[in-house]
Amino acid sequence: MSDVPPSHPRYVSLKTREKVVEGVEKGITGLNGLIAQGRGEALDYLIGERTTPPAQEAERAAAAMLLLAERPVLSVNGNAAALVPEEMVNLARRIGAPLEVNIFYRTEDRVKKIADLLRSLGAEKVYGEDPDAVIPGLDHARAKAARGGIFDADVVFVPLEDGDRCEALVRMGKRVITVDLNPLSRTARTSTVTIVDNVVRALPSLISLVDEMAGQEVGELRSILEGYDNRSVLCQAVAEMISHLSDQFSALDG
Repeated sequence: MSDVPPSHPRYVSLKTREKVVEGVEKGITGLNGLIAQGRGEALDYLIGERTTPPAQEAERAAAAMLLLAERPVLSVNGNAAALVPEEMVNLARRIGAPLEVNIFYRTEDRVKKIADLLRSLGAEKVYGEDPDAVIPGLDHARAKAARGGIFDADVVFVPLEDGDRCEALVRMGKRVITVDLNPLSRTARTSTVTIVDNVVRALPSLISLVDEMAGQEVGELRSILEGYDNRSVLCQAVAEMISHLSDQFSALDG
Protein backbone atom coordinates (compact mmCIF):
# COMPACT_ATOMS: atom_id res chain seq x y z
CA MET A 1 0.00 0.00 0.00
CA SER A 2 1.28 3.48 -0.82
CA ASP A 3 1.66 6.05 1.92
CA VAL A 4 -1.77 7.69 1.62
CA PRO A 5 -2.81 9.43 4.87
CA PRO A 6 -6.32 8.72 6.22
CA SER A 7 -6.97 12.46 6.01
CA HIS A 8 -6.79 12.32 2.21
CA PRO A 9 -10.29 13.03 0.79
CA ARG A 10 -10.00 10.02 -1.53
CA TYR A 11 -8.45 7.72 1.10
CA VAL A 12 -11.08 4.96 1.04
CA SER A 13 -11.29 4.93 -2.76
CA LEU A 14 -7.50 4.86 -3.15
CA LYS A 15 -7.14 2.13 -0.54
CA THR A 16 -9.75 0.02 -2.31
CA ARG A 17 -8.09 0.61 -5.67
CA GLU A 18 -4.72 -0.49 -4.33
CA LYS A 19 -6.23 -3.71 -2.98
CA VAL A 20 -7.16 -4.65 -6.54
CA VAL A 21 -3.66 -3.72 -7.77
CA GLU A 22 -2.20 -5.88 -5.00
CA GLY A 23 -4.52 -8.70 -6.09
CA VAL A 24 -3.13 -8.48 -9.62
CA GLU A 25 0.44 -8.51 -8.31
CA LYS A 26 -0.29 -11.63 -6.24
CA GLY A 27 -1.88 -13.41 -9.20
CA ILE A 28 -5.33 -13.45 -7.60
CA THR A 29 -7.03 -10.80 -9.74
CA GLY A 30 -6.87 -10.57 -13.54
CA LEU A 31 -5.71 -7.38 -15.23
CA ASN A 32 -9.24 -6.88 -16.51
CA GLY A 33 -10.30 -6.60 -12.88
CA LEU A 34 -8.65 -3.19 -12.80
CA ILE A 35 -11.01 -2.02 -15.53
CA ALA A 36 -13.99 -3.40 -13.65
CA GLN A 37 -12.85 -1.60 -10.50
CA GLY A 38 -12.57 1.70 -12.35
CA ARG A 39 -16.06 1.30 -13.79
CA GLY A 40 -17.38 0.57 -10.31
CA GLU A 41 -15.73 3.66 -8.87
CA ALA A 42 -17.38 5.84 -11.52
CA LEU A 43 -20.79 4.39 -10.67
CA ASP A 44 -20.12 4.77 -6.96
CA TYR A 45 -19.69 8.51 -7.51
CA LEU A 46 -23.24 8.61 -8.84
CA ILE A 47 -24.69 7.44 -5.52
CA GLY A 48 -22.41 9.66 -3.46
CA GLU A 49 -20.18 6.78 -2.32
CA ARG A 50 -22.69 5.81 0.34
CA THR A 51 -25.11 3.02 1.12
CA THR A 52 -28.50 4.28 -0.03
CA PRO A 53 -31.94 3.34 1.36
CA PRO A 54 -32.70 0.96 -1.57
CA ALA A 55 -29.36 -0.76 -0.99
CA GLN A 56 -30.25 -1.18 2.67
CA GLU A 57 -33.59 -2.71 1.70
CA ALA A 58 -31.85 -5.14 -0.67
CA GLU A 59 -29.28 -6.06 1.98
CA ARG A 60 -32.05 -6.92 4.44
CA ALA A 61 -33.76 -9.10 1.84
CA ALA A 62 -30.43 -10.75 1.02
CA ALA A 63 -29.81 -11.53 4.68
CA ALA A 64 -33.29 -13.06 5.00
CA MET A 65 -32.76 -15.15 1.86
CA LEU A 66 -29.40 -16.48 3.05
CA LEU A 67 -30.79 -17.37 6.47
CA LEU A 68 -33.74 -19.21 4.90
CA ALA A 69 -31.64 -21.05 2.31
CA GLU A 70 -31.20 -24.80 2.61
CA ARG A 71 -28.03 -24.94 0.49
CA PRO A 72 -26.50 -21.46 0.22
CA VAL A 73 -23.16 -21.03 -1.56
CA LEU A 74 -20.95 -17.96 -1.87
CA SER A 75 -19.18 -17.47 -5.20
CA VAL A 76 -15.79 -15.74 -5.19
CA ASN A 77 -14.07 -14.17 -8.20
CA GLY A 78 -10.76 -12.33 -8.49
CA ASN A 79 -12.00 -8.88 -7.47
CA ALA A 80 -14.00 -10.22 -4.53
CA ALA A 81 -10.90 -12.14 -3.41
CA ALA A 82 -8.86 -8.94 -3.54
CA LEU A 83 -11.42 -6.66 -1.89
CA VAL A 84 -13.44 -8.66 0.63
CA PRO A 85 -11.91 -12.11 1.23
CA GLU A 86 -12.21 -12.00 5.02
CA GLU A 87 -15.78 -10.79 4.81
CA MET A 88 -16.70 -13.60 2.40
CA VAL A 89 -15.23 -16.16 4.78
CA ASN A 90 -16.98 -14.58 7.78
CA LEU A 91 -20.33 -14.54 5.99
CA ALA A 92 -19.90 -18.17 4.93
CA ARG A 93 -19.16 -19.18 8.50
CA ARG A 94 -22.22 -17.39 9.86
CA ILE A 95 -24.67 -19.10 7.51
CA GLY A 96 -22.89 -22.45 7.31
CA ALA A 97 -22.18 -22.13 3.59
CA PRO A 98 -19.26 -23.27 1.46
CA LEU A 99 -17.41 -20.93 -0.88
CA GLU A 100 -16.72 -21.68 -4.54
CA VAL A 101 -14.06 -20.01 -6.68
CA ASN A 102 -15.26 -19.06 -10.15
CA ILE A 103 -13.33 -16.63 -12.34
CA PHE A 104 -13.91 -15.34 -15.86
CA TYR A 105 -10.31 -15.56 -17.08
CA ARG A 106 -9.74 -18.96 -15.55
CA THR A 107 -6.34 -20.49 -14.96
CA GLU A 108 -5.85 -23.33 -12.50
CA ASP A 109 -3.07 -21.36 -10.82
CA ARG A 110 -5.35 -18.40 -10.09
CA VAL A 111 -8.14 -20.65 -8.84
CA LYS A 112 -5.72 -22.37 -6.45
CA LYS A 113 -4.32 -19.06 -5.20
CA ILE A 114 -7.81 -17.76 -4.41
CA ALA A 115 -8.83 -21.03 -2.75
CA ASP A 116 -5.63 -21.04 -0.67
CA LEU A 117 -6.26 -17.43 0.37
CA LEU A 118 -9.77 -18.25 1.54
CA ARG A 119 -8.54 -21.28 3.47
CA SER A 120 -5.79 -19.22 5.08
CA LEU A 121 -8.51 -16.89 6.38
CA GLY A 122 -10.41 -19.76 7.98
CA ALA A 123 -12.70 -21.04 5.24
CA GLU A 124 -13.77 -24.59 6.07
CA LYS A 125 -15.01 -25.66 2.64
CA VAL A 126 -13.84 -24.20 -0.66
CA TYR A 127 -14.94 -25.59 -4.03
CA GLY A 128 -13.73 -24.68 -7.49
CA GLU A 129 -10.37 -26.37 -7.92
CA ASP A 130 -11.87 -29.62 -9.18
CA PRO A 131 -15.21 -28.78 -10.86
CA ASP A 132 -17.29 -31.85 -11.69
CA ALA A 133 -20.40 -30.26 -13.21
CA VAL A 134 -21.38 -27.73 -15.88
CA ILE A 135 -23.94 -24.94 -15.68
CA PRO A 136 -26.26 -25.40 -18.68
CA GLY A 137 -26.33 -22.71 -21.34
CA LEU A 138 -22.80 -21.37 -20.85
CA ASP A 139 -20.00 -22.05 -23.35
CA HIS A 140 -17.32 -20.24 -21.35
CA ALA A 141 -15.07 -21.71 -18.65
CA ARG A 142 -17.36 -20.03 -16.12
CA ALA A 143 -19.80 -22.86 -16.79
CA LYS A 144 -17.60 -25.07 -14.62
CA ALA A 145 -19.17 -25.75 -11.24
CA ALA A 146 -19.01 -28.19 -8.36
CA ARG A 147 -21.56 -30.64 -7.07
CA GLY A 148 -22.14 -29.87 -3.43
CA GLY A 149 -21.33 -26.28 -4.29
CA ILE A 150 -22.95 -23.89 -6.76
CA PHE A 151 -24.36 -26.63 -8.96
CA ASP A 152 -26.52 -27.96 -6.11
CA ALA A 153 -27.20 -24.66 -4.34
CA ASP A 154 -30.67 -23.19 -3.90
CA VAL A 155 -29.32 -19.69 -3.16
CA VAL A 156 -26.08 -18.33 -4.67
CA PHE A 157 -24.43 -15.12 -3.50
CA VAL A 158 -22.36 -13.82 -6.42
CA PRO A 159 -20.91 -10.34 -5.83
CA LEU A 160 -19.47 -8.67 -8.95
CA GLU A 161 -21.04 -11.26 -11.26
CA ASP A 162 -21.26 -11.42 -15.06
CA GLY A 163 -24.70 -11.18 -16.66
CA ASP A 164 -24.56 -14.38 -18.71
CA ARG A 165 -23.69 -16.56 -15.73
CA CYS A 166 -26.28 -14.84 -13.56
CA GLU A 167 -28.94 -15.57 -16.18
CA ALA A 168 -27.80 -19.19 -16.41
CA LEU A 169 -28.02 -19.66 -12.65
CA VAL A 170 -31.53 -18.20 -12.57
CA ARG A 171 -32.57 -20.50 -15.44
CA MET A 172 -31.46 -23.41 -13.27
CA GLY A 173 -34.04 -22.34 -10.71
CA LYS A 174 -31.60 -20.80 -8.27
CA ARG A 175 -32.21 -17.61 -6.36
CA VAL A 176 -29.33 -15.24 -6.96
CA ILE A 177 -28.07 -12.40 -4.78
CA THR A 178 -25.55 -10.02 -6.29
CA VAL A 179 -23.74 -6.79 -5.51
CA ASP A 180 -23.62 -4.52 -8.56
CA LEU A 181 -23.12 -0.75 -8.68
CA ASN A 182 -24.87 -0.59 -12.07
CA PRO A 183 -28.65 -0.90 -11.56
CA LEU A 184 -29.14 -1.12 -15.34
CA SER A 185 -26.82 -4.08 -15.91
CA ARG A 186 -28.06 -7.47 -17.05
CA THR A 187 -26.85 -8.94 -13.77
CA ALA A 188 -28.77 -6.41 -11.71
CA ARG A 189 -31.97 -6.92 -13.70
CA THR A 190 -31.71 -10.71 -13.68
CA SER A 191 -30.85 -11.34 -10.03
CA THR A 192 -33.42 -12.16 -7.41
CA VAL A 193 -31.92 -9.57 -5.06
CA THR A 194 -29.54 -6.85 -6.29
CA ILE A 195 -27.57 -4.75 -3.83
CA VAL A 196 -26.60 -1.54 -5.64
CA ASP A 197 -23.65 -0.66 -3.47
CA ASN A 198 -19.89 -0.90 -3.27
CA VAL A 199 -18.92 -4.43 -2.22
CA VAL A 200 -16.60 -3.07 0.47
CA ARG A 201 -19.61 -1.46 2.15
CA ALA A 202 -22.18 -4.13 1.31
CA LEU A 203 -20.38 -7.13 2.84
CA PRO A 204 -19.87 -5.70 6.35
CA SER A 205 -23.48 -4.50 6.32
CA LEU A 206 -24.76 -7.89 5.19
CA ILE A 207 -22.77 -9.67 7.91
CA SER A 208 -24.22 -7.33 10.56
CA LEU A 209 -27.74 -7.96 9.27
CA VAL A 210 -27.26 -11.74 9.30
CA ASP A 211 -26.14 -11.49 12.93
CA GLU A 212 -29.07 -9.22 13.78
CA MET A 213 -31.72 -11.32 12.02
CA ALA A 214 -30.43 -14.79 12.89
CA GLY A 215 -32.86 -15.08 15.81
CA GLN A 216 -35.96 -14.08 13.88
CA GLU A 217 -38.77 -16.53 13.24
CA VAL A 218 -38.98 -18.17 9.82
CA GLY A 219 -42.29 -16.42 9.20
CA GLU A 220 -40.72 -13.01 9.81
CA LEU A 221 -37.90 -13.73 7.37
CA ARG A 222 -40.32 -14.96 4.75
CA SER A 223 -42.40 -11.83 5.21
CA ILE A 224 -39.35 -9.69 4.40
CA LEU A 225 -38.84 -11.58 1.15
CA GLU A 226 -42.51 -11.52 0.21
CA GLY A 227 -42.51 -7.74 0.51
CA TYR A 228 -39.37 -7.33 -1.57
CA ASP A 229 -39.56 -6.18 -5.20
CA ASN A 230 -36.18 -6.14 -6.94
CA ARG A 231 -37.40 -4.13 -9.94
CA SER A 232 -38.76 -1.45 -7.62
CA VAL A 233 -35.48 -1.36 -5.69
CA LEU A 234 -33.52 -0.92 -8.93
CA CYS A 235 -35.79 1.95 -9.95
CA GLN A 236 -35.18 3.55 -6.56
CA ALA A 237 -31.43 3.10 -7.04
CA VAL A 238 -31.60 4.97 -10.35
CA ALA A 239 -33.65 7.71 -8.67
CA GLU A 240 -30.95 8.00 -5.99
CA MET A 241 -28.34 8.55 -8.70
CA ILE A 242 -30.45 11.20 -10.41
CA SER A 243 -31.11 12.95 -7.09
CA HIS A 244 -27.42 12.95 -6.18
CA LEU A 245 -26.44 14.35 -9.58
CA SER A 246 -29.09 17.03 -9.29
CA ASP A 247 -27.72 18.05 -5.89
CA GLN A 248 -24.19 18.24 -7.32
CA PHE A 249 -25.32 20.42 -10.23
CA SER A 250 -27.16 22.68 -7.83
CA ALA A 251 -24.00 23.06 -5.79
CA LEU A 252 -22.08 24.03 -8.94
CA ASP A 253 -24.69 26.68 -9.73
CA GLY A 254 -23.95 28.13 -6.32
